[in-house]
Amino acid sequence: MITDPTLIFAVVLAIILTVPLVSRKLRIPHLVGMIVAGVIVGEHGLGLLARDSSFELFGKVGLYYIMFLASLELDMEGLKKNRRRGIVFGILTFLIPFAVGFPVGLWLLRLSVPASLLLACILASHTLVSYPIAGRYGLGRTDCVTIAVCGTMIALLLALVILAFIPAGVEGRLAPSFLLWMGAKTTLYALIIFLVYPKLTRWFFKRFGDNITQFIFVMTLMILSAAMADAAGLEGLLGAFLAGLVLNRYIPHVSPLMNRIEFVGNALFIPYFLISVGMLINISALWQSPAGIVVIGVMLITAVATKWGAAWLTQKMLKLKDYEREMLFGLSSAHAAGALAMVMVGTRLVQANGMPVMDDNVLNGVVAMILGSCIVSSVATERAAFRTAKAAAEQPTPQGQMTEKLMVAINNPDNVEELMSTAILMRGPKATGSIVALHVSIDGIDSERRQEKGRENLRRAAAIGASADVPVITQNRLGTNPAGSILHAFKESDATELILGLHHRHGFADSFLGNTLSSIIGGTHRQVVIMKHLMPINVIHRIVVAVPAEAESEVGFYRWLERICRMGEQLGCRADFHGHPQTLRLVSDYIRTRHPNMRFQLIDMPDWNDLLTTTENLSFDHLFVLVSARRGSLSWQPSFDNLPNQLMKYFMGNSLMIIYPEQRSDVLSTTFTNPIP
Repeated sequence: MITDPTLIFAVVLAIILTVPLVSRKLRIPHLVGMIVAGVIVGEHGLGLLARDSSFELFGKVGLYYIMFLASLELDMEGLKKNRRRGIVFGILTFLIPFAVGFPVGLWLLRLSVPASLLLACILASHTLVSYPIAGRYGLGRTDCVTIAVCGTMIALLLALVILAFIPAGVEGRLAPSFLLWMGAKTTLYALIIFLVYPKLTRWFFKRFGDNITQFIFVMTLMILSAAMADAAGLEGLLGAFLAGLVLNRYIPHVSPLMNRIEFVGNALFIPYFLISVGMLINISALWQSPAGIVVIGVMLITAVATKWGAAWLTQKMLKLKDYEREMLFGLSSAHAAGALAMVMVGTRLVQANGMPVMDDNVLNGVVAMILGSCIVSSVATERAAFRTAKAAAEQPTPQGQMTEKLMVAINNPDNVEELMSTAILMRGPKATGSIVALHVSIDGIDSERRQEKGRENLRRAAAIGASADVPVITQNRLGTNPAGSILHAFKESDATELILGLHHRHGFADSFLGNTLSSIIGGTHRQVVIMKHLMPINVIHRIVVAVPAEAESEVGFYRWLERICRMGEQLGCRADFHGHPQTLRLVSDYIRTRHPNMRFQLIDMPDWNDLLTTTENLSFDHLFVLVSARRGSLSWQPSFDNLPNQLMKYFMGNSLMIIYPEQRSDVLSTTFTNPIP
């Protein structure tokens, strides 16, 4: 048996590396391969590795990670929309296994009442072991996966509530004082998670923008939540899930931080957990006695059949498709370390006759059920995920699909992070093209230093894109005219929109573009977005959009609206649209058709001169989006000439986004009014 820590870690990494490759060749889910690999190298297999404290630690963190990622990747608006269906599935996937498991344990397996209740709790709960498969297919935000995750938490919570009373009942501690103490601990835990965690997260993310620091902070909150849940008499699994639910709002699905969280979990902790589960299984001990074989068979059949029955009944009640039923069954049929923890409660509890509540036959049956259910779950989820992804691919492509290629002009190192984060949020979820990061240095005495500074900024931009799995093309240009150089690069790259930044400590006149702003806006008919960030984009609480009348008549109307919708969905915040009723009707139709899960509000503003009164409730954590227009376009109006003064006077204390939508090329005019006072 290997005892050297370095060699142990090397063997584990070799397993994590080779098992997916072998599993792909054998056409089996790699989760099954990891569990089987754990059986082979564990003490009950070849005896290469012992399940020491490192496997217990990393394995437990891996289990927490699965639940954490499941809630972190949830579409919160989709969860609200599907909460009733999720509650229905949660009750069914708990009630059917519990109602069948209790009499099976009591009458068929001849267990005591406490042991039968424990068995029913084990069968009723489950773990999202196969959730990474759904995530790999990009299905984490689909309705059926959302229903499955919601149902999982309801089933787990109900099972844990019953489990908390079983030891107290066996040991004679079930008294009003116990109930009061349990309720007090649970209430205190809920207050910390739902009141303290959000405020602490917002405070931290505002002050510390480094992604590594933020990653450590997020992991600390997850583990701390799991530890507090254990201390409150709940299960750490529930704590990790609730932590992800709270942090979901502050970690956009497409962001460098989210990419780091997924990478570390899928590359290390989750495989460690699966291997550690396999190392628990002693194949030879499962067949030592006929009674043990009967227990194993009964438990495995009951576990699989009842979870399938719950998924089938949910399909009939909610009128779901066959592959959605299969997804519900696949995600809800796996029993893992949570089941083992519950059965260990039974083996430690001693009844009045001096015998443990659960004997070795039941323990072996649970271990066999873990192996069998994980295999069934992985195979079913893989099949359902393939069918779901195929069905989605066969859907007709929406009309009016827009090509997109974003260019980000970078000059100030202070806003590189926020400009790139905004571009990543605006980018289409299925886009394959690159974001172009551009830096322009003015030719002169100091040009070499400026170019080196530009290279540093571009390296940061490329690193931010790489951390979010978004390809970035960098361009470092030298020119005598910044506006001309930016426009030339914009046209050469055939980009569809340009994102620029304003320094947050100055106004328009002191921005890095200076008096060249009007030349850039007037030199292209394509969309130009100007940003000024006062806080990280992921802590924006609301997006407030001011839309001029006739904005729907412009060519780029749906382009900028799509960008706002993407940002709203990724940030999980509400978007308030102020505009003419006719314009707002089209905004509403588009959002309800293309982004049904997005939260939005329509506020009539028939007269553009009411801009200041309709946005007077802007807060420091709101993003104010102003949709402007070029002179000569259909939505332009004379009051736009005064916008820069209004913005500098009333809105410089807010995060700003000014959009000049794409317009017909013939609207460009040499008489374009300079918007800089």
